[in-house]
Amino acid sequence: MSGELDPDAVAELLRASKIARIDVRVAGAVVEVQREEATVVVLAVSALQKAALHPYTEKFSMGHVGIVLVGPPPEEVLARMPERAVIATLHQIDAPHALYTTVDGTLERVELRIAAERRSRSIRRYRYELSELVEIARALTQERNIDRLLDLILEKSRFITGADAGSIYIVEPNAHGGEGRLRFKLSQNESVEFASGEFTIPISTRSIAGAAVVTRRAINIPDTYTIGPDQPFAFDHSFDERVGYRTKSMIAMPMISAEDVEREVIPFDPRSQDLLATLASQAGIALENALLYAEIRALFEGFVRASVSAIEQRDPTTSGHSLRVSVLSVKLAQVVDRADGRFRDVRFSPRDLTELEYAALLHDFGKIGVREQVLVKAKKLYPHELDQVRSRFAYARKAAEADVLGRKVAMMREGACASDLARLDEELALRFRELDEAWRVIAEANEPTVLKEGDFTRIAELGARTYLGPDGEPSLLLLPAEVESLQVTRGSLNAVEIGEIRSHVVHTHAFLSKIPWGKNFLRVPEIAGSHHEKLNGHGYPRGISADQIPIQSKIMAIADIYDALTARDRPYKRAVPVDRALAILGYEVKDGHVDGDLVKAFVEAEVYKEVDRELEY
Repeated sequence: MSGELDPDAVAELLRASKIARIDVRVAGAVVEVQREEATVVVLAVSALQKAALHPYTEKFSMGHVGIVLVGPPPEEVLARMPERAVIATLHQIDAPHALYTTVDGTLERVELRIAAERRSRSIRRYRYELSELVEIARALTQERNIDRLLDLILEKSRFITGADAGSIYIVEPNAHGGEGRLRFKLSQNESVEFASGEFTIPISTRSIAGAAVVTRRAINIPDTYTIGPDQPFAFDHSFDERVGYRTKSMIAMPMISAEDVEREVIPFDPRSQDLLATLASQAGIALENALLYAEIRALFEGFVRASVSAIEQRDPTTSGHSLRVSVLSVKLAQVVDRADGRFRDVRFSPRDLTELEYAALLHDFGKIGVREQVLVKAKKLYPHELDQVRSRFAYARKAAEADVLGRKVAMMREGACASDLARLDEELALRFRELDEAWRVIAEANEPTVLKEGDFTRIAELGARTYLGPDGEPSLLLLPAEVESLQVTRGSLNAVEIGEIRSHVVHTHAFLSKIPWGKNFLRVPEIAGSHHEKLNGHGYPRGISADQIPIQSKIMAIADIYDALTARDRPYKRAVPVDRALAILGYEVKDGHVDGDLVKAFVEAEVYKEVDRELEY
């Protein structure tokens, strides 16, 4: 066969050949030979000028269609062919065998090209999926917030499967040991918006999610509306009807840690199921870690709050103080975090705020090492000391009365006149008045208010007064320790007791330093142990300067002073009005005790209003 190509004759030759599994058809000047995905067209060189290849241009340029050119092709024609094109040439068709061999060989070359591209796509897809799984694993392991983690798991599950929507259920164990339940936590949907809330369903094979938990395997449903009667579960169409959605196919994948992920979308291929299974394993471990982290944190926070409760049980008069200081401190830190000016570079992350919260809650924990009677001392003399003084005064009164009566009896025996006896009665009345006045001075001085000027001297004079004791020897009305306590000019504590109270900061630091806080909360002991330091270096316990005091401690100092001034539950003092308390904070700034910029932020942002509401641990 030579000359012009006869497409029909060539087609007949190819149909009669032994080339396996080919389909031959004539399309104008072209003979099209197809074997599965591979296609080869046979045409004369002269047909190229008639645009015979136009229908095959795209696939031809990609190498998915091969060409057998019959006739000697001009060099310029071959030069214009795409680089990836599969081309074979026959100068003429003289023998069928040459045609068969050329067509079969060209088909094989096209098939190899298609297979190679398929493998290349698969490799690219696997590399992409692997990189995505690595990124997803990294994201999952870094997230500790349970709700955000669940949202992330669902988002990534939908992403790798191309799902339009999805939901997450988690298993809730029964605290009493019975059968647990599945809790619907959240859903995502690209097509429709709807309101949803949490609810629970039994763990059983009657639901798709429940069946995935019970059987511990993936359930892949091509069409939720055609679930066969042989399946124990069914699909609830009420959601679709309510929001106008059409749930086509669904895959329910149990996470390794006994949590469930339910997906709703168009058909899932086996590869999507494998990817989801891999992600479910990662997500299960990540969720279990996050839940464990949450349990540990809840346990630790419970310990912190129990510790605060233990402190306040020893000193009920300051109940709520630690909580109020923590609320005020955290709020002021948040204000500073958003501030410009001097604090523009100061930032508090959520972990920093939690660290400050813990430090503030535990800032007075060292009071557990202070004697309880000192903590709750409401007046300058302890109740038992005041009772002892009262007993001495009562005895002194009786002693004075006995002395005067004894002298009166003796004078009556000697025949004293009525005027002499009256003078003795006047003497006794005078001694009673002196004792009553002395007791009044002591009672007033015992109050934890500012001591009046003259009372300091009068207490000293009373400390020198005596009465006739039971042994007949003179005894002091006030002991030296009682005089020292009553001469305290402000408050209820003497110098020794003030030192003991101040030692609570040392105890706080020592106790908190024994707790393994980890890298996130490493500075809790330092922050809590520095809240009584002053900018001028005259604070305690270390007397450090302003640049050595952590800003968290400076913040806490302001909160501590404000709450101590405004607290209404202190039996030894009245609550100071808010405006007066803020003015006192201003005096503290002038005295070099606290940071003026922080006080300004405290006042301008009205941080103090945070404790106007009811607070709970």
